[in-house]
Amino acid sequence: MRLLVADVNPATGELRELDRRMTIVRLGQGVDRTGRLAPEALERTFAACREYAGVIRELGAEKVRFVATSASRDAENRDEFTRGVVDILGVEPEVISGDQEAEFSFTGATKELTGGDGFATPYLVVDIGGGSTEFVVGGDGVRAALSVDVGCVRMTERHLVEDGKVTDPPTAEQVAAMRADIEAALDLAEKTVPLREARTLVGLAGSVTTVSAIDQELPEYDSARIHHSRMTRGRVRQITEWLLSSTHAERAAVPSMHPGRVDVIGAGALVLLALMERTGAEEVVVSEHDILDGIAWSLA
Repeated sequence: MRLLVADVNPATGELRELDRRMTIVRLGQGVDRTGRLAPEALERTFAACREYAGVIRELGAEKVRFVATSASRDAENRDEFTRGVVDILGVEPEVISGDQEAEFSFTGATKELTGGDGFATPYLVVDIGGGSTEFVVGGDGVRAALSVDVGCVRMTERHLVEDGKVTDPPTAEQVAAMRADIEAALDLAEKTVPLREARTLVGLAGSVTTVSAIDQELPEYDSARIHHSRMTRGRVRQITEWLLSSTHAERAAVPSMHPGRVDVIGAGALVLLALMERTGAEEVVVSEHDILDGIAWSLA
């Protein structure tokens, strides 16, 4: 769950960030298996909401928008989630469609790329979340988009868990099954989104930014160095292979690794690698600006 508080000026096209933070709440924990949001996942989410409510009050935000995505779309008990958020933040979470999610991600990721630094259009924006991944192709606006149920948490729970625990490290058979699932999702995406027509691949969200931090061997997570960094396909393959053959302890020892991402990062990295191999993209541009920035622009 993530927060952005920003001063946005539509006249100048400027978004000035006042506070940006993330709390890994794993809201989608078990949803793929049970169809429900787990009580402990809801409590983690509400604790983050209480923290964020304090920041929002302190910085005096004039408009607040709470957007909920994949996990809450799927859950039978989503009303419990909605009531908790309204009680704490005073706004109802808007459960948006995959198309809206794609639009916000695309706007946030590409608004500052326009016309500079050799970022040729059309762009392909890939937003690898916990429960789903969004693929969006466009230039000045969205041409085609699709959300598929392939995310780092969902893939980990579906393929890398045995007897309630994540396999440490995964077996070759588990990785192959996960890869087949991802390839099927890419087949589905290609029916709607012309993935191979893009000239610039832009990668969003924690799986991609963490792989960038590993690529740069950062001593700690550093948004400024990660934002608009570039990674080659070969380097993404090398890092993904290491993540999928390493133990929990080895991944946890990476200084830029968020503790909540240790067990799901391999699956997220594999989604990125499979996409790069499918499209022939030589490199990915990493963006720290994403769906949050797109939502902020929508409020302005």
